[in-house]
Amino acid sequence: MAPASGTKAVAEGRAAPESGAEAGPSPAAGGVVGGAPSAQGGQGPTAPSAATSGTPGSASSPAGTPSGGASASASSSPSASASAPVPTTGPGTFGASSASGQPQGKGPVRRWRVEVEEGSGVDPDTAARSVEAILGDERGWIKDPAYGFQLAGAGQPVDFTVKIATPTTTDRLCEVVTPELKGETNCRAGHTVVVNLKRWQKGSPQFSGPVEEYRALIVNHEVGHEIGREHETCPGPGQPAPAMMQQIKGLLGCTANAWPFDRKGTYLSGPRVL
Repeated sequence: MAPASGTKAVAEGRAAPESGAEAGPSPAAGGVVGGAPSAQGGQGPTAPSAATSGTPGSASSPAGTPSGGASASASSSPSASASAPVPTTGPGTFGASSASGQPQGKGPVRRWRVEVEEGSGVDPDTAARSVEAILGDERGWIKDPAYGFQLAGAGQPVDFTVKIATPTTTDRLCEVVTPELKGETNCRAGHTVVVNLKRWQKGSPQFSGPVEEYRALIVNHEVGHEIGREHETCPGPGQPAPAMMQQIKGLLGCTANAWPFDRKGTYLSGPRVL
């Protein structure tokens, strides 16, 4: 898919994108700031062929806030403070997580790790456990038997990297050129999910849920691109926004939601964005 307007990567939204980057077994040209790559992996029978993502514009409370899943795990992170100052720039060098985990899901395993920009105040292993909890949540992509993930230990090969970077470094990695996007976006760039530190720490002013829930939206949306999912839009007023919807552009009558599946295992789909 062609890059979104104003950036050479694909981000969640054009006006003020706020979700991550992508990586996968086959690299995408450029990056993705709210866009979707060509499919990079099979899509299982329980999930439709495409999806849409984003961060809500006017939301009610997010659908399916976890109780003991990703949000519960992420909330234990000392990096979860929404009031602490967030560095806007950093050295552009990263420290990698050393923690490892067990395979999650029934599909072919995609191995990943977290890298955090030095001086950001975020511990790589703590962030990795937060991402692991999101990817392992029953409402996440592993609900589809086509998908599997595993946190790789130090020195082990990976299929993609989740990189948490200061806004300035994120702009460089995502090749952001549009002024209103600078300092705001996350993106998928090649085999890297680039997460804006400001969004990781503070969430989005357009997302009414807790920061941990917004992190789940970032991860689910951008890793969704990594596994070949594409954008979807709101299926109808009052329904949960798909995780692959560009919610940052507004909910279009849907309710905020960070998860691909609901607690009953139903895929929260919407019409594909062409």
